[in-house]
Amino acid sequence: MNVTITGASGLIGARLIAALRDRGDTITVLSRDPGKAQAALGVPAVGWDPVSAPAPAEALAGRDGVIHLAGAPVAQRWNAASKEDIRASREVGTHNLVAGLKTAEPRPGVLVSASAVGFYGKHGDERVDEQAPAGGDFLASVCVAWEREALAAADLGLRVVLMRTGVVLDPAGGALKTMLPPFRAGVGGPVAGGAQYMPWIHVDDVVGMYLAALDDASWSGAVNVTAPEPATNRDFSKALGRALHRPAVAPVPAFALRLLYGDMAEIVTEGQRAVPARAQELGYAFRRPQLDDALAAALAG
Repeated sequence: MNVTITGASGLIGARLIAALRDRGDTITVLSRDPGKAQAALGVPAVGWDPVSAPAPAEALAGRDGVIHLAGAPVAQRWNAASKEDIRASREVGTHNLVAGLKTAEPRPGVLVSASAVGFYGKHGDERVDEQAPAGGDFLASVCVAWEREALAAADLGLRVVLMRTGVVLDPAGGALKTMLPPFRAGVGGPVAGGAQYMPWIHVDDVVGMYLAALDDASWSGAVNVTAPEPATNRDFSKALGRALHRPAVAPVPAFALRLLYGDMAEIVTEGQRAVPARAQELGYAFRRPQLDDALAAALAG
């Protein structure tokens, strides 16, 4: 396959590039700093600023598929400026990607676009599959706009897959990297009471599901990129403590997170019991479906 990737320098992008190269695919990345990206990733890179201009057609034409991962980090203290950056990088950036696809000939066959389980907003302990409606909070509204812009590629004849991703288990980045220092020091524990659900997934399954979405014509629309059984924050904390052979009983109050992160704390203090109904219907075989095994593998790798 010949694939173009945006946002390739992030956690998922680097893993995807390795997997695509292992199977012999040809890869081009779009980056604000193509020289740096090419040196770091070892694949050809083309310059593109997602919020300022349409994606360059020459980096899209003739490709079999496009994987769109670009977006400003959500895990930062939210204020008016950071919220605008989070929204624009996804809504405007995806709009500009589709604008580039419109002028690309021949066009790719598929767009696999990142999204998040934050689409659903707050659902308590209700099991949430891809048929659930969008929530009404900030992150849900961002996901709605993000997905709307990606779905515009369907009008150009592309198959579009929306990857609503949960908490990715990889010690190199994301939530697990943030959690490891206090847990290793023996001062980790459940957050905000621990009853909220964490729709976790091992990074190997994130990559596996992206590849399936890229390759398999039956994948389209929204897909929850989560393990089959989400865990409560309390159970996740216990499992991480077991994996590290450390106690995991020190509670972290919600107000402490709000002081540190502002409104962004709601991502941790609230959760979604999101389940991958669509991926299971499509026959995806999870590589790491059990939390203890997934944590052990993540920490070993």
